[in-house]
Amino acid sequence: MQLSRMKQMSLGFQHVLAMYAGAVVVPLLVGSALGLTAAQLTYLIAIDIMMCGVATILQVWKKKFSGIGLPVVLGCTFTAVGPMIAIGNTYGIPAIYGAIITAGLFVILIGSFFSKLVRLFPPVVTGAVVLIIGVTLVPVAMNDIAGGQGSADYGSMTNLMLGFGTLAVILILFRFGKGFIKSISILSGIIIGTVVAGFMGMVDFSAVGDASWLHLPQVFYFGTPEFHLVPILTMMLVVTVGLIEATGVYFALGDITEKKVGADDLKRGYRAEGIAIILGGLVNAFPYTTYSQNVGLIQLSGVKSNQIIYIAGGMLILLGLVPKIGAVTIAIPTSVLGGAMLAMFGMVIAYGIKMLSRVDFSDQRNLMIVAVSVGMGLGVTVVPEMFAIVPENLKVITESGIVMGSLTAIILNFIYHIGDMDYLKSRKKVEAPIGEQVTDA
Repeated sequence: MQLSRMKQMSLGFQHVLAMYAGAVVVPLLVGSALGLTAAQLTYLIAIDIMMCGVATILQVWKKKFSGIGLPVVLGCTFTAVGPMIAIGNTYGIPAIYGAIITAGLFVILIGSFFSKLVRLFPPVVTGAVVLIIGVTLVPVAMNDIAGGQGSADYGSMTNLMLGFGTLAVILILFRFGKGFIKSISILSGIIIGTVVAGFMGMVDFSAVGDASWLHLPQVFYFGTPEFHLVPILTMMLVVTVGLIEATGVYFALGDITEKKVGADDLKRGYRAEGIAIILGGLVNAFPYTTYSQNVGLIQLSGVKSNQIIYIAGGMLILLGLVPKIGAVTIAIPTSVLGGAMLAMFGMVIAYGIKMLSRVDFSDQRNLMIVAVSVGMGLGVTVVPEMFAIVPENLKVITESGIVMGSLTAIILNFIYHIGDMDYLKSRKKVEAPIGEQVTDA
């Protein structure tokens, strides 16, 4: 079905809203912790939004060297927040960007090697990873519905009504809406929720008046990058974590769009992320990785076109260049975004379950892989302080439920299956490319 330009723009804007909160929160957290001035913080937010658009287009644009060519949206990775703050407070802000640039080169160089590990990601692993991503992100949505962690009105009846009311609107439109109306149920829910919040006096547009009309990127805005060994190694660990998360997203999108994702596709995808990370370092932005909520949005809307993601990327670039426009979206209440996120993250969980439906669970080993990996991912998310004694540099891994759960799935699959030649032979006979319904022997 050919969509009109206006419908394409609406779907693209829906993707922008799905990821915008995360893209703004990261620079706010880092900038505040590093004591940036108002002008510096404004630059950091604007350049980050613009680079999210650039990174997304680089990934969707499939070329010989880079770009996976799937409808994937990239944003700044939350995994980098703690390390960036630690590096900035210890070595200075220029050291952050020296580490980011080096880490980007590292991703490009290891992309070919990392892509050859595709045999470590059979359906039992990819399905578990996607399920873990959704499960570990749901607490974020729930906290946002309550008003956002640390907010003065956290858990208030007003926030809960707005958050769950937004979710109710999305569910109603998804049930009774037809065609295009159904596909923009998330966008419609956010708009209706914001309008209702406006009547309740919860929408503040003061940031729009304060924002400038034009904000251009500047190379080495925070000074010439500095290169120190510990920050570089730390950031390499951060981007490796991002590659693990991205791999699960690539396979999920390959499954949704019914396209085979092979080693060459993964290699181009990793390289695109590496290029985006380098560019982010040059203009003093952030490391970039795939955003899972947009995968859920694609599944909810049913629209899998790369064209929509190109439009979303263009909108992000525009929002970054014209902060006054971007400031409008900041006015959306956190609880409203939380209601929408719950639907999107829940859809990621559901799709992980769908991917696991291709796995033969009469094999007890597969049951154990999923059981322990999901348990580990959820456990670390709920009780992150259990690894308090772990060295600071390793907390990048141990504090992330997604990473711990994913690594558990990969390691258990290796232990139980990779060395089993009978298993590999049986799998080779029945396993089909991503996107086809098969049974994992």
